[in-house]
Amino acid sequence: MPAQTSSENLDEAIVTTWRAESARLVGALTRMTRDLDLAEDLAQDALVAALEQWPVGGVPENPGAWLMAVAKRRGVDHFRRADTLRRKTAELEHARGGEEATVPDLDDQVDSIEDDVLRLIFLSCHPALTPESRAALTLRLVGGLTTSEIARAFLVSESSMGQRISRAKKTLVTTRAQFELPTGPERTARLGDVMAVIYLIFNEGYSATAGEDWMRPALADEALRLARMLVGFAPDDVEVLGLQALLEIQASRMPARLDSRGEPVLLEAQDRSRWDALLVRRGLAVLGRAEQLASQGAAVGKYFLQACIAAEHARAGRAEDTNWRRIAALYDVLASAAPGAVVEVNRAVAHGRAFGPDSGLAVLSGLDAGALSDSPLLPSVRGDLLERAGLHAQAAEAFTEAAGLTSNEGERAVLQRRAQENLTASRHGAAGQDSTGEGDPGLS
Repeated sequence: MPAQTSSENLDEAIVTTWRAESARLVGALTRMTRDLDLAEDLAQDALVAALEQWPVGGVPENPGAWLMAVAKRRGVDHFRRADTLRRKTAELEHARGGEEATVPDLDDQVDSIEDDVLRLIFLSCHPALTPESRAALTLRLVGGLTTSEIARAFLVSESSMGQRISRAKKTLVTTRAQFELPTGPERTARLGDVMAVIYLIFNEGYSATAGEDWMRPALADEALRLARMLVGFAPDDVEVLGLQALLEIQASRMPARLDSRGEPVLLEAQDRSRWDALLVRRGLAVLGRAEQLASQGAAVGKYFLQACIAAEHARAGRAEDTNWRRIAALYDVLASAAPGAVVEVNRAVAHGRAFGPDSGLAVLSGLDAGALSDSPLLPSVRGDLLERAGLHAQAAEAFTEAAGLTSNEGERAVLQRRAQENLTASRHGAAGQDSTGEGDPGLS
């Protein structure tokens, strides 16, 4: 019998079910129809049916199976109406086990269904697409987010995001992308693309690049869900484990990143008792599995190393207990394994904490002058190090420069406040306050 659901909880039940089941629906339907657009349409039709019927009959005992049954039935109807596609009708009915047959419970087909989801993730992260398009398509197909939700997440208009997603789908058609799991070197390369997209989504949720919100928790939560899902597909891959561990630990800080007034609180000023202890334990446990594999000779990379850095912060009960020398050493290894401007800036933070501000400034001096020219990261870290060195006038200039480069209102307020504090300190010759710069491992 269907479970009766109060009207106030019905919308939440439908949304929760859709987020949990949409990737399985679209993946299975894409496998059956070999048509991504049609698969999405059929899944959306099933959602509309749920919106119409569940308020009357209640939420089914197995909502996912209900949605799949409706979507497959609509698929059969679609192909029956297309006289030139009778062969597809036979194939779909065969996959369905006959039109009138009971659709098997989804729980009885976990392996094949999860394979469909994995195929969908790899399809969304096809190398023919740009990183931005991969992220948008992943959120749409695998995350179950609407176009308007994705547009809000990346602060673009709904029409622009719709066009981006539409172009991505057309690109997949043009390149004849296959709905199959890649193998060999291609699988390795594509797995890296998948992890990069999940990481990009998380970063945008953890530290929004623009807008009024300091964070977008829903986006970070979705990335964490995808990372956990990916570990289920590749449980012995050190980098995949490292990515999950990194995101678990980083996400644990989110409850402490805003104060009671909704203003940003940076890492060294956070109340660590507000960090999510369950996420910390999960992250450290996953990292422990990765470390065991690494000790047996498995190759490590940037996500594993960043997770090791995040773990050092998580293990420190107080900011002053942080083992910055260990973090600096890990950043030195990371700089060799995955060189880049963002890594160098974070390495400067670590060296500045471990060995003094002059050491951090020396790391920054080696950066290309044009590196991160449009980002507030470089001048904000330079300001932090100058402040620690007691060079308050120069620090104020750096923070002012950084404030002019950010598009996030919360970050701008923090940078402007620090610029003013250093300007005041320079005028009065006072010692500057301790910095609260985050120096987040790998998170710009």
